[in-house]
Amino acid sequence: RRNKAHRSKIDNNQNAIVKSLRQISGVSVQTEVNDILVGYQGRNYWFEIKSPSAVSKTTGKVLTSKMKPSQEKLLETWRGQYTIVWSLDQILKEIGIW
Repeated sequence: RRNKAHRSKIDNNQNAIVKSLRQISGVSVQTEVNDILVGYQGRNYWFEIKSPSAVSKTTGKVLTSKMKPSQEKLLETWRGQYTIVWSLDQILKEIGIW
C-alpha cells in the first residue's frame, strides 16, 4: 500500500460514486488504481473520475487543463476500455446497467 503522503488526490465526487457502485449487486470496485476499476458481469472497466467543475459547460468534455499528461496519453494510446467520467450515471451507462 502507498504511504498516505504519496496517495493521489481524489476528486470530491469519487467517494459517493464508489459507495453507490458498491451497493449494486454484482458490481465490484477497486480504488487507488487511477481512479477506479469496476468489475461487472465478467468484464472490467477502468474509470478516471473528475470533478464536474473540470467539465466544459460549452463542449461537455473534460477540460484538457484538468487532465494530467498521463491521462491524455492513456486516452490516445490505451487499447482497452478507459473512460474519464464525472457522474455515477456515466459509469452505469458504460457498464450496461442504465
